[in-house]
Amino acid sequence: MMESDAADRSLRRSDNSPRVVALRERLLRAGVSMAHLAPDQVNDAAIFDDHVDAAVRTFQQARGLMVDGVAGPETLRALSEAQFNLGDRQLAWFPGADVIRGDDVAELQRQLSYLGFYYGHIDGEFGERCYFAVRELQMNLGLEVTGVCDAPLIGAMARVSRTISPSQAFSLRDYEHLHQSSAALKGRVVCLGVGQGSATAEHAIDRASGRALSQWSVASDITHRIESILSALGADVTVIGDTAEMPHAERTRRIKESNASLSVTINCDWLDQPAANGISAFYWGRPETGEIRSPIGHRAAELVLKEVLARTSMTDLGIHGRSWDILRMTSVPSIELDLGYLSSPVDSERLADPVFRQVLADAVVIAIQRLYLLEDEDEPTGTLALDDVLRFNPGL
Repeated sequence: MMESDAADRSLRRSDNSPRVVALRERLLRAGVSMAHLAPDQVNDAAIFDDHVDAAVRTFQQARGLMVDGVAGPETLRALSEAQFNLGDRQLAWFPGADVIRGDDVAELQRQLSYLGFYYGHIDGEFGERCYFAVRELQMNLGLEVTGVCDAPLIGAMARVSRTISPSQAFSLRDYEHLHQSSAALKGRVVCLGVGQGSATAEHAIDRASGRALSQWSVASDITHRIESILSALGADVTVIGDTAEMPHAERTRRIKESNASLSVTINCDWLDQPAANGISAFYWGRPETGEIRSPIGHRAAELVLKEVLARTSMTDLGIHGRSWDILRMTSVPSIELDLGYLSSPVDSERLADPVFRQVLADAVVIAIQRLYLLEDEDEPTGTLALDDVLRFNPGL
């Protein structure tokens, strides 16, 4: 049978037309894999044979179309849209111009929706709504704001989509900055805070100096040990809270003004319950819903806790989302680490040992280094030593 009437562009079994050759190729590009479908695998690729019929039905089934084996208008349109994967071409919108459609646009819309930038039906059409969503995303990522979906935007999305959820879109700029430069700590701006624990001496006695230790003095000592290592590695370190009396609002303001890539507050606890002991880490999140509001903070808290636990026998008290101002209002990824209880005989004995405090400081630095490593550079928890960190910081 010759090609159907020009008014009916449908293709069906037994049709003989050069358009069948194009249909075979489009089915292959759409991901339909079947023997004797490729034009070079058959004697006459222009014939709509049983293999083409089966391929069309497979495609229709996968797309939720009517499965009749006929490449009609709806099936041909779906095939046209299936020719591109996200990244195969630039996607743009101009008033009055033909609108780009395709599976790549639908995938972009899905990712934009996932990241919280696109609110609308995922229809595979790069129209005005999609254009403005792309612009907003580029603005949040710190990219050139063009409204065009291009390679830089797709690359940036690929780096963040594995890690964040829809409610975390406001953190995209921070997350992209995490991977725009090298893994080196040199030049990184890190803000360290000493927690607001009591400055009054508690039960622990420093084994090296013989002086009584307080919550603040333990946190301050560990903080300055971390500062010393990071500074030696070339990081730009700001320490906040050198006095125990610094108000919360002042701490938050100074962290925000530091424009750091990460803020870490070191705290030492005290409870009127000697049995309480262990280490915990906190990030900006919603405890009532479990929603992570700071993906970098969550990742940093997770890494620090794992590295400390791998190097000590401290009790694991977990990581927790909190809405504290020092985590929520700083405008930079922020965590707080509670490194034990001076009220605990177990923890106070450990914290009284300057060697143990150095182990804690080393673990925090290693965790910070891991935060900046790309996935293929990272090492299993507990395997990196400070000497290993040097290889990510050449020239020191």
